Amino acid sequence: MADMRAFRDAVTGWAAGSPGGPASELAVRLRVRTAVLLEGPSDLAAVETLAARYGRDLPAEGVCVIPMGGAMSVGRYAGLLGPPGLGLRLAGLCDEGEQRFYDRGLERARAPREGFFVCVTDLEDELIRALGVAQVEEIVQAEGDLQAWQTFVRQPAHQGRPPQQQMRRFLGTKKGRKIRYGRLLVEALDSARVPAPLHNLLANL
Repeated sequence: MADMRAFRDAVTGWAAGSPGGPASELAVRLRVRTAVLLEGPSDLAAVETLAARYGRDLPAEGVCVIPMGGAMSVGRYAGLLGPPGLGLRLAGLCDEGEQRFYDRGLERARAPREGFFVCVTDLEDELIRALGVAQVEEIVQAEGDLQAWQTFVRQPAHQGRPPQQQMRRFLGTKKGRKIRYGRLLVEALDSARVPAPLHNLLANL
């Protein structure tokens, strides 16, 4: 795992303008075959947690999961890691509203779309719908965030919104919260209720 993190860090540096040599060398040494492109660290937490639940060791399988820091970076990462660059197989998740960035970026990199799956709104929304707001509230309470949640929903800006939308917004209001709950919500899922985009991504790796 530590070596795959080193590859992930090397790729992130490469995408930011550093030389690509370290990433290329690690890709060969680690036998990386697939790069999973995700928008951010909360998606990474969810994917890694579900993989562990399925008994998958993604690094051992040559799969590196990479948070890109936003959908608009997909063209850059696809070019570095896909056919024009390291020649890895690409896969990932994208939000419905950001799909156009993925379509354009993958087309420019001559990479197929088959390994990418679309979340309605985003992955947090998928997880909240799968669990139901009531169960997510139980998790929020167990984590000691119930008072913060209750304060949030009493704010005028959030009153009148559907509970699912309120919960999604709440999870993004504090730094690190989305990452923490990305893990917790996946851990709470019944195996039959895993959102289709997340299930299909793991099944296709």
